[in-house]
Amino acid sequence: MSFPTHRPRRLRQSPAVRRLVRETHLVPSQLVLPAFVREGLSEPVPIGSMPGIVQHSLDSLRRAAADAAEAGVGGIMLFGVPAVRDAVGSGADDPDGILNVATQAVIAEVGEAIVVQTDLCLDEFTDHGHCGVLDADGSVDNDATLERYAAMGLAQARAGSHLLGLSGMMDGQVAHVRAALDAEGFTDTIILAYAAKYAGAFYGPFREAVDSQLKGDRRTYQLDPGNPREGLREALLDVEEGADIVMVKPALPYLDVLAEVRASVDVPVWAYQVSGEYAMIEAAAAHNWIDRRGAITESLLGIRRAGADAILTYWALEAAEWLRASL
Repeated sequence: MSFPTHRPRRLRQSPAVRRLVRETHLVPSQLVLPAFVREGLSEPVPIGSMPGIVQHSLDSLRRAAADAAEAGVGGIMLFGVPAVRDAVGSGADDPDGILNVATQAVIAEVGEAIVVQTDLCLDEFTDHGHCGVLDADGSVDNDATLERYAAMGLAQARAGSHLLGLSGMMDGQVAHVRAALDAEGFTDTIILAYAAKYAGAFYGPFREAVDSQLKGDRRTYQLDPGNPREGLREALLDVEEGADIVMVKPALPYLDVLAEVRASVDVPVWAYQVSGEYAMIEAAAAHNWIDRRGAITESLLGIRRAGADAILTYWALEAAEWLRASL
């Protein structure tokens, strides 16, 4: 009788052995918590399509940031939801606008304990819901939008943001914002470029979260889902323009792009596990179709395995607590 010569199962025989030989590790500091703060709220408001996630008041946002810092989460990414919008997103660079006020509040609460990050895009602030300024025919004017991004970046830096998340997918946005920051002395402000951000079906719950006014789509500036080479090109351009970190978004549908970007650049590469990814797992778990904790953990490990150095995920706080408890 012939028996196997190679026995890989030796390395799977117990939890202790499996921990010792695990190739991909996940720790709380690799997680970033996205958080929404809405102007005028006195209490947080649940987001229907994202069970467990809320639009924060300033007070509840401070508590969330403190909890994230205590759990060892690496950062918190802030998204502002203003009470009033206009065509050019004036609230985005208003020092008294909700996102800039919230940034100051979070910095005051957690200081340097975690990396306080701000979304730099106009879509939450415009009455048309697009990520930029529109021209006369209703198209997004790339270069006029860059001027708004520069003003927004300076406002966020003045509010104390450690890292600016440039998510608008305008050509030249990294170089333009970097130049504006450096000219005003904000040479230490970090730029995260949403380099390979794809247009698609996984953003629906986010649009509820920020009360998006968008009509139509963003396919003239976000990437076509069929174009992995274009995603890599965008990442390389952003690194050339001075991005400190580049991002692939969404995460799970674009793991091939994530792996290719990781292999091709020498800066940190992050991924955003977006609202649709979150909602799908939560919905399936609510019906007892999948094991919730197992699916969350496996999805995060898959993103890490593909090459993400850090992950923006709405489960950041919960996952960090699990990870700390398992040590």
